[in-house]
Amino acid sequence: MLSHEEIVRLYGPWRLRTPVDAAALLRNYSGCWWVAGGWAIDAFTKTTREHGDLDIGIPKDDLNDFVDFVSPHLDAWAAAGSLTPMVPSQGTSIPADCGNLWLRASGADPWEYDVMLESVKDLSWVYKRDPQITRPLADCLWTEDGIAYLRPEVQLLLKAKHARQKDTEDFERCLDHLDSPSLDWLAQTLRGQNPLHPWLKTL
Repeated sequence: MLSHEEIVRLYGPWRLRTPVDAAALLRNYSGCWWVAGGWAIDAFTKTTREHGDLDIGIPKDDLNDFVDFVSPHLDAWAAAGSLTPMVPSQGTSIPADCGNLWLRASGADPWEYDVMLESVKDLSWVYKRDPQITRPLADCLWTEDGIAYLRPEVQLLLKAKHARQKDTEDFERCLDHLDSPSLDWLAQTLRGQNPLHPWLKTL
């Protein structure tokens, strides 16, 4: 996995965006979306750290509607090993293994949002690395000031695969804020993925 610095060197800089910026962009969007990544951890724990970008999550099946909505303001690029521009007038099909969209105003502008394409089936979130792990989407989200955020135990499961330093910092920030059922869910799902994961010693 490339570091943020290496991504910037290869693909260009990112503009600092906040959840409030995302809410303004998507104010009239009728589909489901939520703030994910470190910003979601910030909101839940009321702590902060430095961020390289802002992650937004949407159901993958809503891709076409989402791209159509943002296209008057931002170009969407499918990020799947390489970057491919998505032009609504030419259709919005993407590679099957694409898990992200990157948004920016033009090729001369910084990237603005990293959009995570999440599998949602019958109103349940499906873990991308193990379809046996599911959870009602409503139980994966929480809301503050009209903005939906991904719950930290779900975000930490997504982060655990690579467990970079910032991911471990996010894990440690959450420990005193998550209730026992949330910690138990994270421990159970993480144990099923990697019984030797270092976070399990703490959980």
